[in-house]
Amino acid sequence: MLNTKKINNLKEDFQKNYKKVAQRVTICGDTSCASGGSLKVYDTFKEEMSKRGLNFCLEITSSCLENSTYITKSGCQGFCSQGPLVEVNGILYVKVKPADVSEIIDKTILKGEVIDRLLYLDAKDNTRCKTKEDIIFYKKQHRILLADCGTLNPEDIGEYIASGGFQGLIKAFEKGPEGTIEEMKISGLRGRGGGGFPTGLKWSITRASKGKQKYMICNGDEGDPGAYMDRSMLEGNPYAVIEGMMIAGYATGASEGLFYIRAEYPNAYKRIQDSIDKLYKLGLLGKNILGSGFNYDLEIRLGAGAFVCGEETALIASIEGKRGTPSPKPPFPSVKGLWGCPTTINNVETLAAVSYILRNGGAWYAKIGTEKSKGTKVFAMTGKSKNTGLIEIPLGATVKEAVYDIGGGPLKGEEAKAVQTGGPSGGVISKVNFNMPITYESLQEIGSIMGSGGLIVMDETDCMVDISKFYLDFCVDESCGKCAPCRIGSYQLLDILERITSGKGEPEDVEKMQTIANAMKKASLCGLGQTAPNPVLSTLRFFREEYDDHILRKKCPTGKCGKLITYEIITKNCVGCGACKRACPVTAITGETRAPHLIDQKKCIKCGQCFAACKFNAVHKG
Repeated sequence: MLNTKKINNLKEDFQKNYKKVAQRVTICGDTSCASGGSLKVYDTFKEEMSKRGLNFCLEITSSCLENSTYITKSGCQGFCSQGPLVEVNGILYVKVKPADVSEIIDKTILKGEVIDRLLYLDAKDNTRCKTKEDIIFYKKQHRILLADCGTLNPEDIGEYIASGGFQGLIKAFEKGPEGTIEEMKISGLRGRGGGGFPTGLKWSITRASKGKQKYMICNGDEGDPGAYMDRSMLEGNPYAVIEGMMIAGYATGASEGLFYIRAEYPNAYKRIQDSIDKLYKLGLLGKNILGSGFNYDLEIRLGAGAFVCGEETALIASIEGKRGTPSPKPPFPSVKGLWGCPTTINNVETLAAVSYILRNGGAWYAKIGTEKSKGTKVFAMTGKSKNTGLIEIPLGATVKEAVYDIGGGPLKGEEAKAVQTGGPSGGVISKVNFNMPITYESLQEIGSIMGSGGLIVMDETDCMVDISKFYLDFCVDESCGKCAPCRIGSYQLLDILERITSGKGEPEDVEKMQTIANAMKKASLCGLGQTAPNPVLSTLRFFREEYDDHILRKKCPTGKCGKLITYEIITKNCVGCGACKRACPVTAITGETRAPHLIDQKKCIKCGQCFAACKFNAVHKG
């Protein structure tokens, strides 16, 4: 029989002590806000409250005084472009500096007044937004994982339990392993790390596989440029991820779980390790958890930052102390994985969703999203977007809703040109397809993938050929080199793109790239090589005219490809001031004072200093 006394006691203790709190100040402590100074804001709150002799507490314990102010750090609140974020009794202040803290205490905490200048300004109607519910960035989302990530104190297990934490684990124990797997199948949850394999099916395969020992692995090796969803959840909602690991281990028959976290995420590692240590002390990890008969141990292994180790078999090889390279499949890890034993691997976001699904039921989750792509997906929206940060949307929402409603549109107020999803393995989606729903199927049809959840917004100043070259360069560096299609093919693609962006491209290069790309997709050993050509193929499909500009006309319309730029002096505009000549580092500009100047194209290194120095629009960039 289950013994939930420890869980209930922790919940009751937190609720009893939390009643003493009169006001709550929640400061975003995620790495993104911390880099903007939020930790200094947190320290300033403590200092200023102490100076005034005001009662405050930094954690909820029996030592909290009546009518005290609870000052705490949360995980990522999502609105990264407006950080540091500080929420005081539901009022959201943006871009808060240490110098603002005194005013917040004097006006908001002591008098209940709202400081208008610190509220978010909605540029569309020029109004100040008081709460998150008033801001379109939040209103248009469906926040499940990020709701707790940006609200709870990630270091307080009592607060996590009081908000419903570990109820999913209890439900799993009540349903049994098979019932838990069935609930996951009903939910329709698919892997949030790239391939989108059905989670319940993966668990059932591991459970059915024979082996004295089984393992559960959390893939925290997030390597896509611009992606930080997994890092933020490990830092901001660690107990949800751990609970998901425990439920998965129970359902699949694993007695040991391992977190694989890249070493570049020291805060995530520390947060998870501290949480694991607390759970062991409370008896919620180890032997006979909650009297269920379930024995489960957790530990962390650090990755060295190899992108290819996001692939399951390469990740397993890395944990085993071998070089992180992929192996042919089958057998799949669910049959033969870590140390040759059946192993389930899910990524951070997938596991974070598990506890919420078990708490509320698979049918509840299945109502969100579309028929084949259910639930929500967290994206890191970056690039040329007014609002950047972490967003959580229901699958089936359109690209346009994400970019224009939540993101606020491009920075300069013009139309977005494209978005890139799926990182180096994904494709570029043209603005003509912005009304398409974001689902696993629709992205695949258009030549992209869901990936771990990067969403990069691009505008008319971005060159699609240069974008392809950037991602190919990344994949060439990160390829393990084990299989020839990836090792040789990606290098050949990059070589062709280098020639094209240098003005040496030839018409037949397009067909060559398509041939190489298709061969890589069919013959590469793992997902890195199979998907590396996606940016090339998708840009060729939707932005062929830009390739023609580079190859046939030897021009880069956006001016991003430096070797295709030409700087010329417009004689009628030149007053002979000499500013361009003085700025030129290679003496490529000649001319007498008060007479038109000339640029020697053979000497010009296309640095752009002359263009920046001219005040009379006499230097033409083309």
